[in-house]
Amino acid sequence: MSDDFLSNVYDLDSQEKTDAYYSKWAPTYDRELIDNGYRSPQRCAEALAQFVGPDQPILDIGCGTGLSGRALAAVGFTNVSGQDVNAEMVEVARAADIYRELRVVDPANSFPFDVGTYDAMAAVGVIGAGAAPASVLPESLSRLAPGGHLVFSFNDHVIEDSEYADVLAEQLDSGVAESVFCEYGPHIEALGSGANVYVLRRL
Repeated sequence: MSDDFLSNVYDLDSQEKTDAYYSKWAPTYDRELIDNGYRSPQRCAEALAQFVGPDQPILDIGCGTGLSGRALAAVGFTNVSGQDVNAEMVEVARAADIYRELRVVDPANSFPFDVGTYDAMAAVGVIGAGAAPASVLPESLSRLAPGGHLVFSFNDHVIEDSEYADVLAEQLDSGVAESVFCEYGPHIEALGSGANVYVLRRL
């Protein structure tokens, strides 16, 4: 088992490098994450299921190869769509036939749909170093209608970066959303890493 991709992913510092990295990683991504005990998808899915009905439309943001979509389906969600900026990752998910709808999006226009299209969104292991910027959090919330829910994870690298904590605090302090769930637990067991799983409700 190679952990080269996993061990180096947090060093990416641009969208271009990130996209190229995930394109190379796509064929072995699922195996490497599963073999290393990737727990955040299951934890996020179980947290969201406490607040959102199984038939409500959900968007899996940064769905990658579909590990998070499988976790959402495993807890009973039946109406899940996915999107990602990386075409190679999306093709792996498409072949697995996980999502009701699946699309590749431009990072400059990551939410090409009307407000309230989805009752909930999931950003599992998406917001943070080596993936999406902190701005994805307010952008995601802005596409939810009042009462909609967003589940996401902040791993240890993100928790240590004040930029992400500040953006989260801004959303809560300004009354855009309220936190209805927050729990720290395992992220990738083989690395000994943890993550906070949050569920926010749009106000």
